[in-house]
Amino acid sequence: MARTGLREIAPWLGLAGLAFVLDQLTKWLILASFALGDSVTVTSFFNVVRVHNPGAAFSFLAGAGGWQRWFFTAIGVAASVFIVWMLRSHPGQRLFSFSLACILGGALGNVLDRLVHGYVVDWLDFHWGFLAGLFPGGHFPAFNLADTFISIGAACLILDELLRLRKPRPA
Repeated sequence: MARTGLREIAPWLGLAGLAFVLDQLTKWLILASFALGDSVTVTSFFNVVRVHNPGAAFSFLAGAGGWQRWFFTAIGVAASVFIVWMLRSHPGQRLFSFSLACILGGALGNVLDRLVHGYVVDWLDFHWGFLAGLFPGGHFPAFNLADTFISIGAACLILDELLRLRKPRPA
């Protein structure tokens, strides 16, 4: 596994930077335009809201008393360092590197929120009746673009692994 320099991973870091900037821009717009708890109906299944999440996905550990802020920040920073190391090790693997870049941009977006605000700003609220048995009022937990990029990256990582496993191995 050959390690490479900044030049080889620059496009992937650029993609991560773009994801980070888009995430932070949308969060800034929400913070500037909405009070905590405000909601605007956009469609019959989508609202723009302002929610503060001091926990992780699905508000995991949201009420833990504050230590979780630093715990999730440390995990995000450690994951980011590991991702950059992985990008340096595999810059030519396009789907793999795309996946890592999406996860990196999203992770850094949520880390910055935790450092600056003490919580993550969420604003995308999707709701469907068929989710009512799982979530109150059928509202999937609010999330943000960072979470979206992380989810896209995770899905692409799974796809990359499935494609890698299907490749014939040399005899």
